[in-house]
Amino acid sequence: MNIYSNNIISSREFLELFNELWDDSADTFNEKMSDMLNLVLFEPEIPNNTGSLIRLSANMGANLHLIKPYGFEITDKRLRRAGLDYKELANVYEYENFDDYLDKAAPSKIYIVSTKVKTSYADVKYFREDSFLFGSETKGLPKEIMDEYDGITLPMQKGSRSLNLANCVSIVAYEAWRQLGFSISK
Repeated sequence: MNIYSNNIISSREFLELFNELWDDSADTFNEKMSDMLNLVLFEPEIPNNTGSLIRLSANMGANLHLIKPYGFEITDKRLRRAGLDYKELANVYEYENFDDYLDKAAPSKIYIVSTKVKTSYADVKYFREDSFLFGSETKGLPKEIMDEYDGITLPMQKGSRSLNLANCVSIVAYEAWRQLGFSISK
C-alpha cells in the first residue's frame, strides 16, 4: 500500500497503519520501547494535540503513551494530518486505562504535570527513562493519580489557567532532553 502517492488515504488504511504501529501484545511491548523519555497522555481529547505529539516524540526518540478513552477517533483527519508522516519514526503505545499502562509500560519514575503543584519543571533532575503524565485538556488528572506521584508545573503569570497540552508536553520534554545532553535513543 503506497500511502504517499497522492497524500490522501482512507480511514481504513489509516487505522491499519496505526494498528501496525500500536502492537500492544505483551510479548513484544518492552522490546520495542525506546530507552528514552516517556510522554504519557491521559485521556487526550484534541486530535491536533495528539498528532503534534506523535511528531514531537518521533523527532526526540521519546515514547508516546496514549491512555483511553480518547475524545476523538484514531481515524480523525486532524490527528492524521499532524502525525501520520512520522508513523514509522514514532514509538506510540495505546492502553485501555491507567492500570493497563502501569502493567505494560512498568514506568520507573512518573512525574505528573499539573497547574495544581508547586515544583517547577526546571528545578528537577531528569533521567533517560522518566515518564511525564499529562491529564486531558479539559479535566486534567484524577485526584487519586495526582496524590500518588511527584508533580511538576510550568510557571505562568498570575491569573492564567493553563497552557495548550502540546505546548506543555514540548516544554517539559525538551527540558528533560536538554538535561540528557540531547542524547539519541539506543
